[in-house]
Amino acid sequence: MKSLSVFLFIAISCIAAAQAAKFDITNRCNHTVWAAAMPGGGMRLNSGETWSFNMTNGTTGARIWGRTNCSFDRAGRGKCETGDCEGVLECKSYGTAPNTLVEFALNQYNNLDFYDISLVDGFNIPVIISPNSTLCKAVNCTGNINGECPRQLKATGGCHNPCTVYNTTQYCCSSGSCGPTTYSRYFKDRCPEAYSYPKDDATSTFSCPGGTNYGVVFCP
Repeated sequence: MKSLSVFLFIAISCIAAAQAAKFDITNRCNHTVWAAAMPGGGMRLNSGETWSFNMTNGTTGARIWGRTNCSFDRAGRGKCETGDCEGVLECKSYGTAPNTLVEFALNQYNNLDFYDISLVDGFNIPVIISPNSTLCKAVNCTGNINGECPRQLKATGGCHNPCTVYNTTQYCCSSGSCGPTTYSRYFKDRCPEAYSYPKDDATSTFSCPGGTNYGVVFCP
């Protein structure tokens, strides 16, 4: 019976592993980044450190982002200059703008994963997504967005998207149709593969076979 129990445990573990995608989040910035994931939580990453976790297949609306200039107490309570998630180290909610977003929907239509980099919440840290499959494309956003940020969008530690600043239908695409603007073109020129405004799907959504694992690197 003991051998059978061990076999069942191994079989169940293998099935569980097959139903999850592994994410390796690495900080190559020359400063500390507090990585965040929904679902997933959060982790302090000094330069060169990696945080690995699994995300269940079928997950939608998943986000990974980096937080900067954070301070947390021993209970994991505190605050971040960018990307703060209600003042906790292990995030249970999305982060505040501005933050560069990596977005995922796993094992969806035709058993595909869909992923993107989004600047709809602005920009704080350069990032690259690298699938471990040769069938998929690495996607990056490494332009000098903070350094060249338009005066109207400047934020401490980052660069706001105009939707955050102006909160209008034109910039937020909250109703009807909308198109690119001067501000969205600023982001698109520097990060051609990233979402620059909410309807920027055609050049900004990528897919991989379900079951792919991913690396996400800050400051690649």
